[in-house]
Parts: sequence; structure tokens; C-alpha cells
Amino acid sequence: APPGGLSQPLPEVHQVHAGVIALLTWPTTVWLLRNRLAGHKVKLRDGLYNAAAPLLSTLVVALLLVVQLLPLALAFIGYSAALSSGLLTGGVEAMLFWIVAGMLGLLSLYWITSTFIALIVVTLPGMYPYRAIKTAGDLVIGRRFRILLRIVWMAMTVVVTWLLVLIPASLFDTWLKGLWPAIQALPIIPFVLLGLGSLTIVWSASYVYLLYRKVVADDAEPA
Repeated sequence: APPGGLSQPLPEVHQVHAGVIALLTWPTTVWLLRNRLAGHKVKLRDGLYNAAAPLLSTLVVALLLVVQLLPLALAFIGYSAALSSGLLTGGVEAMLFWIVAGMLGLLSLYWITSTFIALIVVTLPGMYPYRAIKTAGDLVIGRRFRILLRIVWMAMTVVVTWLLVLIPASLFDTWLKGLWPAIQALPIIPFVLLGLGSLTIVWSASYVYLLYRKVVADDAEPA
């Protein structure tokens, strides 16, 4: 079982709040970064007011991203089931499983490469979700593999960072509450999760936006 407070899932209402905050933080970060790089002096308040306009469009593209990750999720579920049933011990069945799981994973990765770019394109004024998805698809033509490598690197960086922060925080939470049982209700881990989640969204949005700018400014022939 996970140590400390990690074994306690967040209540549903907190999960909804986290989703709303994440949905608003992404376009706000992109809007602020876009204007800062353009030389405009803007404040956080300006970003919150102006970035809320494409909120519904961003939600549509984000939902598409979730749907596109379903094949990868099915591959993980299948792996869990195959591991518990002993299917992965060898033979033709194991080979077929890995082929199918690999194809499902590659399908998700192929889809989300352009959708991450679409999450930036959709924040442009007057941009509709379908048009953003189509524009992003055109931008990644011939560059999909290079963009995918950068997105995978981003994801790996996030995972490693979360592990490096959460494991010590969980051990500290367990040690501190064992030392002082009176602070059992102190939500140390939820606060750490909130901070990590917020920083992850800001960093990821900035990373993908800068990647998008490089793709747009790339005058070289697609490889």
C-alpha cells in the first residue's frame, strides 16, 4: 500500500475543483506567456479575465485528449489482467498480447501528439475546437515523431519530479504524525498534491506553448 496520505484518495468534490482549476490554469498560462513574449506588460488578473474566453473550447479539446488516451488505458488494464492470469509467462499468447498492447499504446501516442498542440491553438481568439484540431494536425505533418519525443520527455520529467517530491513528503507526513498524533487531521499530502498539480500544469502549458512556437517558426522542410 502507498505510504502516508497517498493511500487516501481525494474526495470527489476536491477532484472536481482540481479539474476546474487545471482547466482554467492552462489557458491562463498560455495567454500570459504569449503576451509576455510579445513584449506586453500584463498582470495575472488580466490573464484570468481574458483566458476564460476559450474555456469551453479548451474543455472540448481536453475531453478529446482523454478519449484518445483510452487505447493506452486499455493496454494497461490488459497488462494487469494478463499479469494476474499468468498469460505473460511466454508463448504465442504473450507475443500476441504485447503486439496488441503495443499497437494500442502507439495509437494513443499518435493521436495525442497533435492534440497537445491543439490545446495551444484553441486559445487563439475566435478559434473553434474543430478548427484548432485541424490546424494542429496540419502543423505536425512530417514532424509528429520529433514532437512526440518532446512530449514524452515532458511526461517523464513530470513523473520523476512527482516521485522525488511525493515519496519524501509522504515519509515526512508519516513520521510527523507518528510523532504528534494530535495533527493527524493536518492535510499535508493534499497541500503537496495541490502545489505539485498547479506547478505541473503551469510548466507543461509553458513547455507545450514554446514547442508550438518552434513548430510554427520552423521553416525547414518536414522530416
